[in-house]
Amino acid sequence: MRIFRALAHRNYRLFFSGQSISLVGTWMQQIAVSWLVFDLTHSAFLLGIVNFASRIPTFLLASFAGVLVDRWNRHRILVVTQILSMIQALVLAYLVLSGRIVVWQIICLSLILGLINALDIPSRQAFVIDMVETKEDLGNAIALNSSMVNGARLIGPSIAGLLIATLGEGVCFLLNGLSFMPVIASLLAMKIRPDVSARKNTRVLQELKEGVRYAFGFPPIRSVLLLLALVSFMGMPYTVLMPIFAEQILHGGPQALGFLMGATGVGALAGAMFLASRKNVLGLGRIIVFASSVFGLGLIAFSLSRVFWLSMVLMPITGFGMMVQMTSSNTILQTIVEEDKRGRIMSFYTMAFMGMVPFGSLFAGSVAHTIGAPATVAIGGIACIVGSIAFARKLPSIRKMVRPIYIEKGIL
Repeated sequence: MRIFRALAHRNYRLFFSGQSISLVGTWMQQIAVSWLVFDLTHSAFLLGIVNFASRIPTFLLASFAGVLVDRWNRHRILVVTQILSMIQALVLAYLVLSGRIVVWQIICLSLILGLINALDIPSRQAFVIDMVETKEDLGNAIALNSSMVNGARLIGPSIAGLLIATLGEGVCFLLNGLSFMPVIASLLAMKIRPDVSARKNTRVLQELKEGVRYAFGFPPIRSVLLLLALVSFMGMPYTVLMPIFAEQILHGGPQALGFLMGATGVGALAGAMFLASRKNVLGLGRIIVFASSVFGLGLIAFSLSRVFWLSMVLMPITGFGMMVQMTSSNTILQTIVEEDKRGRIMSFYTMAFMGMVPFGSLFAGSVAHTIGAPATVAIGGIACIVGSIAFARKLPSIRKMVRPIYIEKGIL
């Protein structure tokens, strides 16, 4: 089937199978951390602080990590980061299961995970092209990556909600730690061609400046990154406020939180599969505009809902818009980027997508403390719609600049 054509590549198939298991554990841990912090503190502000700690290293360090990704062996980087992530999860599990956990430990361990992810995420994004020998399958592989993430988003939170209610958060952290074993095994089983690219003698800062000039001096890349950063800052932090919606607004519990996040995953998975079914990258600019608007409208509608079943209906719409916008941005960047700058551009993508979220989470937590979670989420939705309109106005000039690249690569 065309929708799964990237799985014909052995290395990508190994990666996909290992990550599919590991990401379920990752989503379980994310839900369990949010619920544990809220259960210990009942503070929207501390929910924002914990999320800030887990993401801020990505913003501060991903650009430097991108230079290292362009210099070092991406395969080896991923083996190391996955092992370190496993250790982090097992330490968290030990502290919770032994009854010693306090909020400052969660913040510190979240910060450690953020440091690991600052190198892991751009490496993983840039590594896709190393696993897919046929460049025509790159967009499909990126879309399947998103479907994998959101299949896990669908399963992980639902399992986490049930486990938290019956066995406690510690079991979620333990299972997440164990879930890293399949992905580490899949990475070690890969056959990666030796890197024959010339080693650079230039300084890290010099290469970083070169990457910044390239990314922000080329309007198509700059426009995609700026819209993604806006959506991540204003829209994505709704997730950190979800425990408040689940318990105080919709009058549920950890199961309600798990179901709401799982419903988001249904829409996100549908969005990823929609993109995987597309033949090529043509028309993704219009899709970015559409998806950003859908995400914003979904957030506004969700913020107004006070009924659980209606919120469950709205969450897939929100998840669809979020995932299609993020994945389309990734695909366009990976398609038009110069090969020797791929790691750096993917680091800027990581900063825009994940690095802005901690600031947004801190902002959302502070604002929600003052005006409430629903109003905060609604403001984020409005900002996403305004950003999509601004991007739409630039779309004709972006097409003109990208067209020669598509012709050179045989896409047009």
